[in-house]
Amino acid sequence: MDIFSKIPEVGYAEQSTYNNPQEFEKLCEARRSCRVYTDEHVPEEVMRKCLSLALLAPNSSNLQCWQFYWVRTPDVKNKIVKACLSQPAARTAQELVVAVAHPQMWRTTGPLMLKTFEEQKDVEVPRSAIMYYKKLVPLAYNQGFLGLLGLGKRVVLFFRGLKKPTPRGPVSKNDMKVWAHKSTALACQQLMLSFRAHGYDTCPMEGYDETLIKKAIKMPKGGEPCMVISVGKRAENGIYGPRIRFDDSLFIHEV
Repeated sequence: MDIFSKIPEVGYAEQSTYNNPQEFEKLCEARRSCRVYTDEHVPEEVMRKCLSLALLAPNSSNLQCWQFYWVRTPDVKNKIVKACLSQPAARTAQELVVAVAHPQMWRTTGPLMLKTFEEQKDVEVPRSAIMYYKKLVPLAYNQGFLGLLGLGKRVVLFFRGLKKPTPRGPVSKNDMKVWAHKSTALACQQLMLSFRAHGYDTCPMEGYDETLIKKAIKMPKGGEPCMVISVGKRAENGIYGPRIRFDDSLFIHEV
């Protein structure tokens, strides 16, 4: 299968006309984690637009292994606030969104990708792409009963890796959780930047009782809370202090 190394002929081109580094820098600088909000309402159209923009985030194999629960019911919101330890970032927020990483979403979105390929009229879908979703995706992400398939894959990939570059996972249910959380976190950042661009603040929270979160939103089996994001208008005391970042040299390395 040449999908990883060969450039496919798809007969499609898309030019990007966006080029505004100054505005993006302002947006990144403006996004702060807000701990206290005013009682100003967040319009429904803003919520829906920002949630839709979050779904444009890059993700692994376009399998979109995420779900976002917009908490609208007062009773559920109270439960989420309590699950978040009643911290001000949750308690004073106008809106709450629970981001869920779903390791098994590929079982739904994989077939949807194949269906989309069948319906494509303007793009010639390479056979390698079709085979990727038909054969490789189920093989890569299915860990089998009690993880036995994953264990077998671990052995095969180890020996294959002795001879050629080889992805070493996912080969366990924990690997699948990490896989899903990475893509979901990308969408969460996009969601927070979207709200900031619309004039609203956010705070990503991971200090919560995961079991209570799952019960409150009736999370489907296999789902994993990634974070709870609060949304609202920043109160005067909403930001607890200036942003603290350490020297770039601690994190950025040239090799």
